[in-house]
Amino acid sequence: MKQPLLKVSGLDAWYGESHILHGVNFELYEGELITLLGRNGAGRSTTIKSILGLVGKRTGSVQIGGVETIHMPTNRIARLGLGYCPEERGIFSSLSCEENLMLPPKVGEGGMSIEEIYEMFPNLKERRNSQGTRLSGGEQQMLAMARILRTGAKVLLLDEITEGLAPVIVQTLGRVIRALKAKGLTIILVEQNFRFAAPLADRHYVMEHGQIVATVAKNELESKADMLREYLGV
Repeated sequence: MKQPLLKVSGLDAWYGESHILHGVNFELYEGELITLLGRNGAGRSTTIKSILGLVGKRTGSVQIGGVETIHMPTNRIARLGLGYCPEERGIFSSLSCEENLMLPPKVGEGGMSIEEIYEMFPNLKERRNSQGTRLSGGEQQMLAMARILRTGAKVLLLDEITEGLAPVIVQTLGRVIRALKAKGLTIILVEQNFRFAAPLADRHYVMEHGQIVATVAKNELESKADMLREYLGV
């Protein structure tokens, strides 16, 4: 039987005294794209930060490729093949677009070359010598995504990548994500924009109050539309 690439079991997480996640369970198989959906404060971003160990404290189990990581430091977890695109993007303003792109260390074999990345993101090729601060919001988001593709990461954790972006940029990101999935990458998408996420994902996990309250497969979207509207307010 096929083993999940990522298995999260009974995951609890805290920031200081605040207990944010309460027994989160889900699985992700190689080549799949799943979403974590929910309203603001539901625990979606905390879930992917917890997978990487970027929270104050976490308990439970997070297995990556069968390796238990709950007591590992973040740098060792990342080297199991994880690439993280944070909501705040983390672009270094004093570096050029290309310098930002070259910054992260490799975490695995088979990362994309600069040429391949520029083919996927022609805007970044045009702006490769521009300072980080001179890039538009959409270009910064593309750069934050492109940066992790060079590292050889096999699992991409993408946090609110469409937030505040123009529809034309959102469409571009949708095309990029389809292309990455076609390349065999495995993706977790934390997303507020359900219309963007719906056609991309194999499975949707709906979160509320730090727990997964519903799982919706791609072929169930129509039959569970009312339930999704209730949870997400869409």
